[in-house]
Amino acid sequence: MAATSLTHRLDWADPTLREWDATVISGDPDQGIVLDRSAFYPGGGGQPPDHGVLLWQGVETRIVGTRTGDELYLVPADGDPVPPAGTAVRGAVEELRRTSLMRTHSGLHVVCGVIFRDFQALATGSNMEPLVGRIDFNLPEVPAGFKIDVEAAINTEILADRAIVARVLPRAEAMAIPDVVKTQTDLVPPDVTEVRIVDVVGLDLQTDGGTHVASTRQIGRVEVVKVESKGRQNRRLRLRVHD
Repeated sequence: MAATSLTHRLDWADPTLREWDATVISGDPDQGIVLDRSAFYPGGGGQPPDHGVLLWQGVETRIVGTRTGDELYLVPADGDPVPPAGTAVRGAVEELRRTSLMRTHSGLHVVCGVIFRDFQALATGSNMEPLVGRIDFNLPEVPAGFKIDVEAAINTEILADRAIVARVLPRAEAMAIPDVVKTQTDLVPPDVTEVRIVDVVGLDLQTDGGTHVASTRQIGRVEVVKVESKGRQNRRLRLRVHD
């Protein structure tokens, strides 16, 4: 999302928000819809964008994604009407998709914290869909029983009911925190002056722009489905989140 965007990010202020009122700043079937305030997560950091609807004047416009540029553009479904600038709308995020992605994203942070704590390994990539994900680590070797032991350690941390807290810090202050970047490559753009930090309290603290549940117990149970070798230096953990 551009630093000069006119859209106020409600998803960062309150990740539990699912419905809100807004005004259309601009609307174009090809470019997208820009709102003055939005709880749609635009995607990024491996977390896909939200889906949902805009309700206006008895009309429903389905939102099937987002696109960032000079503004945060909501992408309407093909053929759906686009509200013109100045229209008052009611936005609604698809509940199951968003909550599932929040649980998954928070689960990946627990995994990241456990692997860094126990193996001092950094993440080299990740991706997720609702309740499934994968994360790669710079982990050339793993001990016998790694899959079973790591899954047990992850779920022990989930059951500890650790709080998950997000805050925004000045860049210099954020980047001065030891090990705040848990990826092998620093993904924070150099022109960003304020950095969002997500803290799984007592386990994992890292830069992140996604949406998360409030505590680890809300994640559910994480299953390590498979551990794969991805070259000499990398191991990929494929994960599934269960109730």
